[in-house]
Amino acid sequence: MDQRVIVIGGGPAGLTACYQLAKAGLKATVLERESILGGISRTDEYKGYRFDIGGHRFFTKVKEIDDLWTELLGPEMLDRPRMSRVFYRGRFFQYPLRPADALRNLGLWTSAACVASYLRWRLSPYRDESSFEQWVTNRFGKRLYGIFFRTYTEKVWGVPCSEISADWAAQRIKGLSLLEAIRNALGGGKGGAAITTLIDRFRYPRLGPGQMWERAGELSRAAGQEVVLERCVGRVVHEGGRVRSLAASARDGDTVEVEGTHFISSMALRDLIEGMEPPAPDRVIEAARGLKYRDFLTVGLIVAKEDVFPDNWIYIHSPEVRMGRIQNFKNWSPSMVPDPAMTCLGLEYFVHEGDDLWSASDNALVELGARECVKLGFVKPDEVVDGVVVRIPKAYPVYDRGYQDRLAVVREWLAGLGNLQCVGRNGQHRYNNSDHSMLTAMLAVRNLLGESHDIWSVNTQQEYQEERRTPATT
Repeated sequence: MDQRVIVIGGGPAGLTACYQLAKAGLKATVLERESILGGISRTDEYKGYRFDIGGHRFFTKVKEIDDLWTELLGPEMLDRPRMSRVFYRGRFFQYPLRPADALRNLGLWTSAACVASYLRWRLSPYRDESSFEQWVTNRFGKRLYGIFFRTYTEKVWGVPCSEISADWAAQRIKGLSLLEAIRNALGGGKGGAAITTLIDRFRYPRLGPGQMWERAGELSRAAGQEVVLERCVGRVVHEGGRVRSLAASARDGDTVEVEGTHFISSMALRDLIEGMEPPAPDRVIEAARGLKYRDFLTVGLIVAKEDVFPDNWIYIHSPEVRMGRIQNFKNWSPSMVPDPAMTCLGLEYFVHEGDDLWSASDNALVELGARECVKLGFVKPDEVVDGVVVRIPKAYPVYDRGYQDRLAVVREWLAGLGNLQCVGRNGQHRYNNSDHSMLTAMLAVRNLLGESHDIWSVNTQQEYQEERRTPATT
C-alpha cells in the first residue's frame, strides 16, 4: 500500500491502468503530454462537432473489457450497425467481401481473372512469404492483392508492400484467404463452424471514444489519483535494475522530477530508450532508433448536407487522391453533430512528420480535402462550409522488415528494469486495438498485485480478430 505507480500516457492503456490501480487501492499518477485525454482514441471538438482520430469501434472477445466499458459509461454506450465499403475505380465494394457484390462491380472477366489468379498462387505460392505482398498474394492471388490491398496499404505506410513485414497481414487479417472470405460471407467457416461476426455491429460511446477516457479520468481523480495533462516525459532515471524517477516537462519549459516505486509506460519505445539516464547500451539505442512510425492527420470537414453517404467509413483505394479513408461521424452517433441538417466528415491522411502534407497549412489541407471529396463525388463545392486539422505523431508503429529483431533487442534490455512494464500500442510497438491495449494494462496492474502475466503475449492469437466461431447447429 506504500507503492506509488507512475503511468506514462493518458490513452486507453494508461487510463485503464490508473483506474484499475484505484480500485486496488494503489496510488497512481498519470503523466499525459497532450491537453486532452485518450491518446489516438480521443475525441476532438470543433464548434460543437465531435470527431475521432480515425474511427474507433468498440468490440472485443474479452468479456472483462466489455464489462469495463459498461462500467465506465453504462447507457452512454450505443449499439451501432456497421457499414463500410471500398471505393475503387468509381465503384463501391461492400467490405467485408460479399461475392455477388464483388462479381457485379468487377465484372465477369475481371472476376474470372481474379479466380484464376487465386488458383495459380494456391498451386504455386511464394515459398518465402516474409513480406505483406507475398503473404496476401498467397491467400488471395495477385489480381485481388492489386485491387483490394496494395494501393490502400501503401497509402497507410508510405512504402511498397514488398518492404512491409508479413506480420502486419498476419495480425490484421490472420486466418483469412479468398476461400475463407467467401465461406464467411455465406455463413460458414472452418470445420463446419458457424460464424457469429463482430463486424456487423459494434459498441460506441454516444459522444465518441474520448467520452470513455474523459470518464475514466474523472473517476480516477475522484478516487484520489493524479491525472496530469501537458506533461511530457523526457528523462528516465534508472539505477540498479530499477527506474527511480522521471523528468516531466510542461509546455512552458518547467520540469519536475517524479519519483515512484513502479512505472507503467505507454510512450513510444524509441522515445523511452532515448530518454534513459544513464544511457542504454549503444546496440539498444541503435535498435530503438530503427523502430519506425507512421504519422497521421485528419481533416474534419463540416458539410451543409444532411446525408452524404450511409457508411460509417469508406476505404479510398483510388490512387488519384491522397486521402486514405473517410469517416462519417454522424453515422457513428447522431450526437457527434450539433445540427442534424449538417454532417461532419473525417478525411484521413497517412503521413510522415515533416513531409509536404504534414507541413502544409491548415487552410491548404482543408482545401485539399474539399477538392478530393468533390472529385470523388461525395459533396459539391458549395456544400463545404468549414474545416479543421489535427496532426498526430507516431500514430502507427511500422512493421517493416527487421523490426522484430530490433524490438527483441529493446525488450531484452528493458526486461532488466524490474519495476517497469510497457503497455499499449506504442509502448509495445504493436498495432493493438484499444481492447488489447486495455488488457495489457489490466495485466500489468495484476502483476503489481502479485500475479505473473506475460503482457507481451496479448494479441498474439491466430484467429481472425473480428470473428467469433460457434459450433454449427443441426
